[in-house]
Amino acid sequence: MNSPVPGAPTIARVSAVRPRPAAIAPGPARFVVLLAVLVCAACGLIYELALAALGGTLGGDPVVETSIVLSVMVFAMGVGALAAKPFARRAAAAFVAVEILLAVCGGMCATALYAAFAWYDVYRWPMIAVSAVLGLLIGAEIPLLMTLVQRIRPQEAGSAVADLFAADYVGALIGGLLFPFLLLPHLGQLRTVLLAGVVNAIAGALVVLWLFRVDLRLRLRVGMYAAVGAVLALLAGTWLATPAFERAARDALYDGDVVSAREDVVLTHTGAGPELYVDGERRVAAPGASEAAQALVHPAMAGRHERVLVLGGGDGLALREVLRYPAVREVVLVVARVAETAPARTDPALRALAGDAFADPRVRVVGADAFAWVRAAPARFDVVVADLPGPTTGAAARLYTQEFYGLTRTVLRPAGRIVVHAPAPDAHPRAYWCAEAGLRAAGLRTVPYRVTVPGPADRGFVLAAVAPGTGLRAADDAPDAAAVPFLAAERLARADWFPPHEARVDVPPSTLNHPRIADYVRG
Repeated sequence: MNSPVPGAPTIARVSAVRPRPAAIAPGPARFVVLLAVLVCAACGLIYELALAALGGTLGGDPVVETSIVLSVMVFAMGVGALAAKPFARRAAAAFVAVEILLAVCGGMCATALYAAFAWYDVYRWPMIAVSAVLGLLIGAEIPLLMTLVQRIRPQEAGSAVADLFAADYVGALIGGLLFPFLLLPHLGQLRTVLLAGVVNAIAGALVVLWLFRVDLRLRLRVGMYAAVGAVLALLAGTWLATPAFERAARDALYDGDVVSAREDVVLTHTGAGPELYVDGERRVAAPGASEAAQALVHPAMAGRHERVLVLGGGDGLALREVLRYPAVREVVLVVARVAETAPARTDPALRALAGDAFADPRVRVVGADAFAWVRAAPARFDVVVADLPGPTTGAAARLYTQEFYGLTRTVLRPAGRIVVHAPAPDAHPRAYWCAEAGLRAAGLRTVPYRVTVPGPADRGFVLAAVAPGTGLRAADDAPDAAAVPFLAAERLARADWFPPHEARVDVPPSTLNHPRIADYVRG
């Protein structure tokens, strides 16, 4: 007898078990079981990817959350495979029980985690617990399915392992491709795992309650049919209630009344004014948003400003300040998704706050990744305004790297300027000075400055240029200080003063290879 395969110690013993008749001939029956392996593997990977994606959205850092999900689930799968050994003698009943539990836990995992985050502001520990439970159940599947395959027609252990693992890996490939390209774009995270749960329940019922029904007593079969029906009813009811659940969760999560929510762009109305959230990050926070936009834009406009590039800024506030200058002939605004600009185009409150900036014929909106667009940009600009998402994730942090600032420098005209909305210097001093170090490392001369506006923290900015002599001053054609309070002489004069707790910190620049600014923000 061949040596048992590591990780599947029950195979050699199972192969000696006398086969039991299935509902159909051995050949088709083995095919059905292997098809179930494929389907279960696809569903398992969908659960795994959904947890990782949800972690990137709710937990903040996709790398950290994905690492936790993968490590916990893989470890739990090993434990689940060992835990399945005592149930090999009742493999049919055990497998359908595992699939019922997996359908409930997997199908409801995203809804439960979203609820915990929205109402109780917790995510990490519930996510670890859910990952562990799903890993245990997924790990128990293969040993039980191996037992069922051997009961149909015994075969050499190595051959049986090869067949099941081949089906398992093909299923993982199918699930891995379906999740990002079909399921997530069309169904969203909540309904994607609900559908996977339905498929899990049906797969368990098909394999056991039809193919191996002779292994089960009538009373047990009836009970399992009832359990599968109850699970399908629960998942179907949750599917129908998903829109209402999402609305309730948004109302609990965001300040004020949710006015619109589309493609993770959420607009709320509060007593102080409109607030805009993109991918969970608050981009417009009334009432300090207007003052922050003034501080971001106007120092960079001191000089030639016929062509302006705005990176980010889908709320339209930075765009509003740029368009105050009659000399501006063209503004290109690059946002990751054009949907980010929809609230500033359609909502009366935000449209008024943004000065109806998107209706100006000088504005051209481009939906593209800022890094890729700047890298391929054919034109040059007098001013670049970087009003980008905070560097809390690896994807956002690359827009604060030495490499990105080097690319941005290439689209500047010789006397051009770039201004960056950097992390708050009082809350995240190392992150702020890391952004400034990145601009200096790209060969730019920098002028760090800050303003205090209503809100939880000061706002930090860095003005940079290739040419020497750049400083904080108003442009010759700047609006009157009565319309733009930041341009008052006394405010400009003290903007580059930093209190002791915000003073310069010597840190290396963030790079693509080491996006340390994200670590500084999280730390």
